[in-house]
Amino acid sequence: MACSDVLAIAVCVCVGAALLEGASSGRGLVRAGVVTAVLLLSLVPTWNYRILGQGAEEFRRLGRALLTADVLLAFGAVATGVEQLRGWIFGVLPALTLLCVAQRYALRKVLHRLRAAGRCSLPVLAVGHAEALEDLISRTRSESHLGWRIRAVCTEGRQGTGGSRGRIGSVPVVGGFEEVAEQVRRGSYRAVMISADRYWTRRRLQWLSWQLEGTSAEMVVAPVLMDVAGPRVHVSEVLGMPLLRLSEPVFTGPRLLVKSLMDRLGALLLLLSLSPLLLLVAGAIKLDSGGPVLYRQRRVGHNGEPFVMLKFRTMVTEAESLRDHLTADEGAGPLFKARRDPRTTRIGPLLRGYSMDELPQLVNVVRGEMSLVGPRPPLPDETASYEPEVHRRFMVRPGMTGLWQVSGRSDLSWGESVRLDLRYVENWSLTLDMMILWKTVRAVLGREGAY
Repeated sequence: MACSDVLAIAVCVCVGAALLEGASSGRGLVRAGVVTAVLLLSLVPTWNYRILGQGAEEFRRLGRALLTADVLLAFGAVATGVEQLRGWIFGVLPALTLLCVAQRYALRKVLHRLRAAGRCSLPVLAVGHAEALEDLISRTRSESHLGWRIRAVCTEGRQGTGGSRGRIGSVPVVGGFEEVAEQVRRGSYRAVMISADRYWTRRRLQWLSWQLEGTSAEMVVAPVLMDVAGPRVHVSEVLGMPLLRLSEPVFTGPRLLVKSLMDRLGALLLLLSLSPLLLLVAGAIKLDSGGPVLYRQRRVGHNGEPFVMLKFRTMVTEAESLRDHLTADEGAGPLFKARRDPRTTRIGPLLRGYSMDELPQLVNVVRGEMSLVGPRPPLPDETASYEPEVHRRFMVRPGMTGLWQVSGRSDLSWGESVRLDLRYVENWSLTLDMMILWKTVRAVLGREGAY
């Protein structure tokens, strides 16, 4: 990653020097050297292997680093009176930003393919209760792009579950809790992942960390508060004890204002640019089955307030009255879904497959009832069966797309879709929104989980 960034900097600086400075003096070379040095120093924090290839943190740091470099050069231009730096600030650095984002995305996809094939992953020794280990193994396998590969586990009793002695989820049990450090030295693991278990007291975790000193493995402890990460989590020392501080999720202030402006402006631009497609779809629906073009449905939005969500109609006009006669419910939890719903019009599967039926929701976004990215807007009947914690999804505006959209949509279980919605509420950021919007394009074109 560092080499690709250095190559991108070299290309942009050379092209910028040729265009801005000409082939003239050494002053141009000095300015190019200063720009290169500032960029390299700014990009150093983005080369941490712990953030590469996963989540939004890599791109968040990249954007922050390049913005810092731009600000430093701007201050330098004002302080020295060198007007020639304007071209670097407003031309070279934006071009470098696009190049860095593009090449990092390309390298990330290559890395994900390698990890899916079992390569370029950290060998991990997992420690904890058998049930917690099964869940941990399942998660690391389903999300292989994160680069964690559990090769062995340590648990009490050395007895696996599921009828397989000495194995948990096809992963061998190599020892008990007191043998963790010994197994690390034998197996050359790069990480020891400890799941929540009452055995692991403060003293035992401290003693294990001392035992692992001098090995190649780092100790990773799963907190009790799962699915909360990013800038909300802070570690500080109080009274000689390390404490994990959890700040409240931010739903007010400048970031939310920027999100709201981006939503409404983006939705308005999309409505204008997609207007020919919208008219074409509307005409096709009218010719296919007659009746109204739009389907209006009552949904629950921000702070539990109901609103009318718009969609292109993909079912016959009497679909609601026919639902009671259907038995093939393939939906998750309280959701009703059927892969071959007999109520669907002839053009309905095409519109649903490519999510074109969702496009009228851009009007809801312009009105401020929805966001481009957010939790799925539920039906009022669904909310009656919600557990108390699920109501946290109403703390933000519902979205046209979200983590559920780019993670499988209708193929997800009810519990998984709820977990993704709550994860978004707990950890939302503008960078995460941009990543979800980018992944939505791929999910829509690939028709993933759409029916």
